[in-house]
Amino acid sequence: MNKRIVGNILGKVLLIEAALMLLPLTCSALYGESVLPFLWPMLMLCAAGLLLTRLKADGDLYAREGFVCVGASWVLMSAFGSLPFVFSGDIPNWIEAFFETVSGFTTTGATILPAVEGLHRGVMFWRLFTHWIGGMGVLVFIMAVLPTSGAHYMHIMRAEVPGPTVGKLAPRIRKTARILYLIYIALTLLEMVLLLFGGMSFYEALLHAFATAGTGGFSTRNASIAAFDSVYIEMVIAVFMMIFGVNFNVYFLLLLGQVRSVAKSEELRTYLGIVAASTLLIAANIASRAGGFGQGLRYAFFQVNTIMSTTGFGTADFDAWPEFSRFLLFLLMFVGGCAGSTAGGMKLSRVLILLKSWAFELKKLVLPSRVRRIWFESRPVEDETVKSVHVFFAAYMMVLLLCGLVLSLDGMDFTTNLTASLACISNVGPGLSAVGPAGNYAMFSPLSKLVLSLEMLLGRLEIFPMMYLFSPKVWMRR
Repeated sequence: MNKRIVGNILGKVLLIEAALMLLPLTCSALYGESVLPFLWPMLMLCAAGLLLTRLKADGDLYAREGFVCVGASWVLMSAFGSLPFVFSGDIPNWIEAFFETVSGFTTTGATILPAVEGLHRGVMFWRLFTHWIGGMGVLVFIMAVLPTSGAHYMHIMRAEVPGPTVGKLAPRIRKTARILYLIYIALTLLEMVLLLFGGMSFYEALLHAFATAGTGGFSTRNASIAAFDSVYIEMVIAVFMMIFGVNFNVYFLLLLGQVRSVAKSEELRTYLGIVAASTLLIAANIASRAGGFGQGLRYAFFQVNTIMSTTGFGTADFDAWPEFSRFLLFLLMFVGGCAGSTAGGMKLSRVLILLKSWAFELKKLVLPSRVRRIWFESRPVEDETVKSVHVFFAAYMMVLLLCGLVLSLDGMDFTTNLTASLACISNVGPGLSAVGPAGNYAMFSPLSKLVLSLEMLLGRLEIFPMMYLFSPKVWMRR
C-alpha cells in the first residue's frame, strides 16, 4: 500500500470540501445567520488537508490505492461534513448528524428530521448541496480541476462512478472528468431555470436542482415536492429525475451528433420502457383512489421516476397505495437507474446482464453447441464482467439481508426493516411502512443508524471500495 499517495489525495479531498463550504457560509451571511457553523469545520478541514498534502506522492496509483482513496475520502467527507449540523444546533447529536450527512453525500435522501423547514438557511443549503457534490463524486471533481498524472487514475473513476464497467469519453482521464462535470453543471442550471419559471424562488429552485441532479431527494419543505402543489414543477422535476438516471455517455454522444448510437442503446431503451410500463400499470391500479386515470398518471409518473432514479422526492404517500403498486415500486428499488448516471440501485445494465446470463445457462442445457456468448449493447460481454456482476449481486443481497437483520434488533416490523435496508443500499431514501414517504429514520437506535450509514456508503460506492477499506491485507506493504 502506497500510503503517501493515499494521504496526499485525501488531503486534496479535505481541502476541496473546505472550499465547497464557502457556498453555504456565504448563504448564511446573506441571510444574516452566524457563519461559525461553517467557519470552524473549514479551519479543521484546511489544517488536516494541508498536513496530508505535505506527504510527497511518490510512485503511481494502482487499483488498491484507488479503492482505499475512494472509500476513505467518503468517510472523512461525511465525518467533517456533519459538523455544521452539530455546530449550528440543528442536529446536536453527532450520530444523527453523521447519518444525515452520509445520506446527503450518497444521494440517498433518508432523513432523521421530522421537520426541515426550521433549519438555518445556510445549513439547509449545505444539506441539499451535499447531494450535488456526491452525485458525480468529489474525486472525479478533483480529476477535473487539478493536474493528475498517470493512467492509473482510472482506478479512482472505476471505484467512484457506478456501473459494471467504466470507459473514457476522451483519451485523457482528466478530459473525461471535465466532460462529465460540464454536462452535469449544464443540466443542473437548465433545471434551475425551468423551476424559476414555475414560480419557485431562486433559493429553492437552486437547491431542488442540486437535489435532483444528484438524485438525492432532500427538500426544503416537509411535504417535499407536494408542498408546491404545481403540476408544472412536478413534471419538470420528474423529467429531470429521469434524465439524471440515464448514462451520461448518452448526452456526450448526443453532443457529438451520434443520434443513431443513442437510439441503439439497449440500456436506454429498456430504462425508458420500464418507466413507461410501470407508470401505466400503477396509474391504472390507483386510478380509483387518485380521482381518475389522468391524476393516476400524474402521481404514477412522478413516483416511478423518483424510485427508478433513486431520488426519493414525494408528491404522494405511495405506502397507502394498493399492494400491486407498492410491490412494483419495491422491485424498482432494486433495479435503479443506468450505469454511469447519478442514480443508485443495482443499475439496469447489471440487471440485464444478470438476466441474460441466466437465460444463457438455460439455453446451454438445451442447445449446448449453438450458444457461444452473452451479448449486451450489440457487443459480446466479457466473461470477467459476467462474473463480476454475479459477485456483486451476491454481495448486494448479503449486505441487504445482514443489515436488515441488525435493524430487527430495534423491534420494528419486517416491512420496515427490509425496505429501510433496501432503501439505504439502493440510495433511494423512502421505503415502506414506518420509513415510507410520510415517515423517517429517527426511531432507529444509534447502532442501527450507524449500520444504515455504512449501508448507504456501501451502496453508493458499490460495496467493494468500502470493503477494501476495512480489509487488513490492503494496508500491508507491497
